[in-house]
Amino acid sequence: MPSPLSADRPAARPPGGAPVDALISQTRRLKGEVDAVRRDTPADAGDPRERWRRALYDLAMHQLDDLDEHLAQLREDPPPAPPSPTLSDEELPAPPAPPRASLLSRVGSAEWDLLTDEVSWSGELYRILGRDPAAPPLTLDELPSLVLDEDRPRLTEMVTGCLVDGRPIDGEFRVVHADDGTRTVHMMGEPVLGADGSTVSMWAVLRDVSELRRCRRAVSETRDSLHRHRHAAARSEHRLAVELQEAVLPAWHASLRFPRRGPRALDVAAAQLPPTAQASVGGDWYEALELSADATLLGVGELTGHGVTAASGVAMLLGAVRGMALSGAAPGPLLDCLDRLLGATAQPALAGAVCLRYRHDTRTAVWARAGHPAPLLYRGRTGRALEAPQGAPLGAAPGSGHGQAEETLEVGDLLLLHTDGLVPGHTGAAAVHRLLALAPRFAGGRSARTCVQEVVREFGAGERAEHACVLVARIAS
Repeated sequence: MPSPLSADRPAARPPGGAPVDALISQTRRLKGEVDAVRRDTPADAGDPRERWRRALYDLAMHQLDDLDEHLAQLREDPPPAPPSPTLSDEELPAPPAPPRASLLSRVGSAEWDLLTDEVSWSGELYRILGRDPAAPPLTLDELPSLVLDEDRPRLTEMVTGCLVDGRPIDGEFRVVHADDGTRTVHMMGEPVLGADGSTVSMWAVLRDVSELRRCRRAVSETRDSLHRHRHAAARSEHRLAVELQEAVLPAWHASLRFPRRGPRALDVAAAQLPPTAQASVGGDWYEALELSADATLLGVGELTGHGVTAASGVAMLLGAVRGMALSGAAPGPLLDCLDRLLGATAQPALAGAVCLRYRHDTRTAVWARAGHPAPLLYRGRTGRALEAPQGAPLGAAPGSGHGQAEETLEVGDLLLLHTDGLVPGHTGAAAVHRLLALAPRFAGGRSARTCVQEVVREFGAGERAEHACVLVARIAS
């Protein structure tokens, strides 16, 4: 067993039994609780998360077993030293073989006396290193012969540092057992100093940690497998959300004319601005729908949430918007219906929206909003926000109703509808001010497409945390 650390400072005696007994009782109670939870975890679950949890429980049980046995050894006096190696094979008693799972088969001790060249090994150390208990213990020079070639330099460095520089030993190496394959051994030791400060002997405690390392590898492998599984699932979900978004929200690469025929036309273009960093698909949307030869629906909005949930919610909302608008519903009642629809869904959500119905024959726009920024009107080289009617966000106050407002437009006027987050770092009045400052760049009869390009050029390069949409409609004739 370990020697005192120096000749004039004896080793401390083991603590009294009562405190250690209490610690042992606590440890064994905790072992029982962990084991009960572990038994409820499927051992061969197909879910990587369950395999990872099972491996962690196994690792915890091994560590608690080790703690239990260490405390038991601490309660007892050190065992007697093994017989002298000079005895004959008949005189050397073989230590009883403990059960395979016992910690005593995995912890041993040794001391090398540099003055007398005497070596003492505990019986457990023979089993740890795969040596015949009848054979003499190995000297420090002979010890590396048991170690795998690639680990010998590490062991030599540890021993040399301990003997020459007085550094404690704390490291691992691997040995090969004839009947049990490769085992991993953890070694802790310290030099024992003489009166003159020189090293007179070295002691060490060696522990077979093969099972512990196996459990940790299992935990690491299952954790990595779980991370890969989650990453693959996240990629699949993101791809599905993008495909769903593209199916209901196609990109417009050129201006659209509404109606396709007729003397009075509306020039429309839109764009979606992605976040700066990789992020899940959001719930932002835009819409332009020809209702008849005399009317066109314009709208933008955003639904709370991300990923497939948000994309499927947008698909539901757009389907409802298109259906109700084609049936003739005005913007205010249309938003009232969307409000009731969101309140009736299995997973209630909040949404903001602006819906505008433009009449080509009178050049009038009737619009309503639900907790969303008002459309911006640009005329000549100036711009302003339309006076907003009342309207709470969809899903926030069911039954509150959404008012309507009407605006008469002129040829050359330009309407800009947008979602929050279009102007990076600015919200509310500050974002509106930045957008209205683009009025001179929109003047001169420019197309809706070029105006959208100006918005993207101005605000597309900023640090954006969320998706954003912009829709521009120009009264062309």
